[in-house]
Order: sequence, then C-alpha cells, then structure tokens
Amino acid sequence: MRYRVELMVNGEAVTREVPATRTLVQLLREDLDLTGTHVGCDTAQCGACTVHLNGHAVKACNVLALQAEGCEVRTIEGLSPPDSSLHVMQQAFQDCHGLQCGFCTPGMVMAALDLVTNTRCETEADIRNGLDGNFCRCTGYHNIVRAVQKAADQLVRR
Repeated sequence: MRYRVELMVNGEAVTREVPATRTLVQLLREDLDLTGTHVGCDTAQCGACTVHLNGHAVKACNVLALQAEGCEVRTIEGLSPPDSSLHVMQQAFQDCHGLQCGFCTPGMVMAALDLVTNTRCETEADIRNGLDGNFCRCTGYHNIVRAVQKAADQLVRR
C-alpha cells in the first residue's frame, strides 16, 4: 500500500506516493535525486544522512518519509545561496580543510550548521560534543572543529 506525503524540500513543494516503510533518505536520494545526502550505516549511527527537518538536524535514515508530512526539509543541495556560492559553513569547511574523502561532509556540514544556529557552542568541547554522532574516518576532527569555529564566528557572533 502507498501513501501520499506532502512536504517542502529545499523550498519546493513535493508530493509523492510512498510505501509506509520508505525512509526520508530514500525519498530524498531515490525519488528526488538529491544524492548529496549520503547513506552510511542505515542505523542512525554515522550521521552521513543528516538533513534539517523543520530547522533541526535529523538523521534521515531514521525518519520515515511519512513522518515528514507537512514539514520543511533542507538538504545539502538547498544550503547554498541562489548565486551558487558556498554557504558560510561550506566555505569554512573548504577554508579549514575540514574534509578529506568527502563522504561524511554533507552530513557533517548540516549537523554543524544546526549546532551553531540552534545551540550554544562556544568552546572546542562544545563543538566536539555537538558533533558526537557524526563520524569521520579520515580527518581526525581537528580541522572540522576549526571550520565550525570559523563559521560560528561569522554566523552567530556577528
């Protein structure tokens, strides 16, 4: 059986018929071709699938598409401004070399943006704790933390 789901994705209205077991990450990647949201573990452990749901970071492999009914979803593809420049957080990751292979980067960027806009993160420990649950197997996190600090300075501490 299929069910109708209506939501906003990156500012655009989306309506799809989905089975009850369809996850949000499947809807985004397979139905909407928004493949920047990665699937790493399918168990909400790695954070590669992190998107914003109504302005807060969620792991899209752990959310059913039907649970997003009427919600606003923002993916890494919807982060950049209309002029196609990089978002402040994306630019900070680039400037601080906060990525290597890039697999975790979209989820890490989305989690980091949620961290600096929705919580109080003032120290390196705050950032490290806030990013707990988003795994990077390449970088060692030092440059990721620097990137989040740089973006926070621009986004929050203006």
